[in-house]
Amino acid sequence: MNLRLPQAEVTALCHGANVAISAIETLPSGGTHLVCVTIEGADEMRQKLKKHLIEGRVKRFAFLTANKY
Repeated sequence: MNLRLPQAEVTALCHGANVAISAIETLPSGGTHLVCVTIEGADEMRQKLKKHLIEGRVKRFAFLTANKY
């Protein structure tokens, strides 16, 4: 999910709710992209943070992979 909150705040809120984070990244727009480990955790955070959800597509940083030689 994409949120209008800084990454540190999202991390703290997940920790406080005992929701495990699978992946988290700062968005170029300043928000945060959050992926929870379980669907239940994602549902809980979606409910808890619904007023901070960003609707629609957002621009994310390009994913860089290691070169294979």
